[in-house]
Parts: sequence; C-alpha cells; structure tokens
Amino acid sequence: MRIATWNVNSIRSRQSHLLSWLEQARPDVLGLQETKVEDAQFPAAAMEEAGYRTVISGQKSYNGVALLSREPLEEVRIGFDALLPDDEAAIELSQQKRVISAWVDGVRVLNLYVPNGSEVGTEKYAYKLAWLDCLRRYLDVQREQGEPFCMLGDFNIGPEARDLHNPERSTGGIMASEAEREALKACLGDDLRDAFRMFEQGSGHWSWWDYRSGAWNGDRGWRIDHLYLDEELQQRALGCEIHKSERGLEKPSDHAPVSVDLGDEAAEEEDDEGLW
Repeated sequence: MRIATWNVNSIRSRQSHLLSWLEQARPDVLGLQETKVEDAQFPAAAMEEAGYRTVISGQKSYNGVALLSREPLEEVRIGFDALLPDDEAAIELSQQKRVISAWVDGVRVLNLYVPNGSEVGTEKYAYKLAWLDCLRRYLDVQREQGEPFCMLGDFNIGPEARDLHNPERSTGGIMASEAEREALKACLGDDLRDAFRMFEQGSGHWSWWDYRSGAWNGDRGWRIDHLYLDEELQQRALGCEIHKSERGLEKPSDHAPVSVDLGDEAAEEEDDEGLW
C-alpha cells in the first residue's frame, strides 16, 4: 500500500501534473492540500477516469484538502469538529478547510493543511498555535478509536535543524520556532513517528522550495511535508520517498509529493508462519 501527500498549490493549475504523477507513481491513497477550489469545481471526474475516488473539503481561492483513493473512502470526517463536536475552538477552526480523514483499506488516513503562521508574534502565528493545540485534542480522540492510523500533509514546520537548508538563519523564525516545534511534538506523542526519518537520518532532503530567491535552482529547501505512522503501521513501513523531480517541472507546485510504502500485514504473518 502506497500512501502519499502533496500540496499541489491549486488543483486547477496543477491538474495535468497531478494526473501524470498518479499514472507514474500509482499511490493507493493521496492526500492533497491547497486545492483552492470549492467542492463543485474540484475535477473529480478527471480523477475518477484516472482510477481514483475522491472526498473533498474545499473553499474558494484558499486552503482546501482532498483524499484520492483506488479503494473506497469510508467513514469520512471533515473538520476538527467531526471528533470534537462540543469544542467551541474546534468548531471555529473548522471554518477553514484544512482537515479531512477517511477509512481506506484498513487504515485511517488523516490529511492536514497546517496554517503557515506568517510571522512569529503575529495574529496568524497565534492562530497556528491554537490550531495545533486543537489538533492535539483531536488526536487524543482519534487514538481512542483504536484504528491503524496515518497522519499526513503540509505541516508548515521543519521539525529539526536538519530539515532546513540554513538552520542558523531560519531557526527561531516562522516554521522553525520553538513553540511550533513543541506543539507538533505534543501532537505526535509517543506513538506517531515520522516515516521519512525511519529510513533517512541525514540533512539535504527537502519537500518545499520557495518560489522566490532562486530557492529551487540553489536547492535551498525545507522538509515540511510529512507522513506520520502509528506503532502498528510502523511495523509495515518499507520505505519513504520525496518525489523531488515534480518540483522541477514547468509551472510546478512549490512542494514535491512524499510517499510511504506499507507492506501487507496478512502476507507478513503468513511468511512468519511459514518459517516454523
């Protein structure tokens, strides 16, 4: 099973890139962020023709998340308030379309577009921290469900210095402040693990390159697009890849897709039995 995430930065602008990548990489499940269209304008028919079912939570010109899957998308939940119906902050924060999840082929997949925060100390930064605190509460409820669980998306946070091309300059600023990093750690708890760091410990691996200042040509990026696996799915993880070449296309998204491959649990159990 291949699960992937991609901030496409406008589905209408990147539809051809997306369809080409789906054919090439063939993910089983893909979480999209920044679709930037209302639900009626999402190209669901084109995705269906490519072999993918879709569930969507969009808004005009901003934000927007979607899940694409080869298998049925069941028990769909949209917004924080799907699990926190009596939480006033969750209801308010759900007005921006940034949260969607579904049960897919035995796995709960949660797709997130975390707010950027603009600049440390601003109103938007406070909103980001409040959003992450709400995510922590949401995940507490999600854990109670006892479902195999993958959380993915554009987190707009470089968790460590090795996730930034210039940590000396960027640490302490937006997407690399202590408060953001600690808030993310609180969400992850002891059970969710960064799939990419299960296989690659070094720096120099980016998923986002700013459109400005020649960041792509100079390979000055950040690793802010993540997939997190619970303890059960960690045992099935086979590899995690940043599909960097997509950022080098003409008129690309500023993000590259990231995917994790999971082995089949049933097959692994059968193999183990065959050893005895």
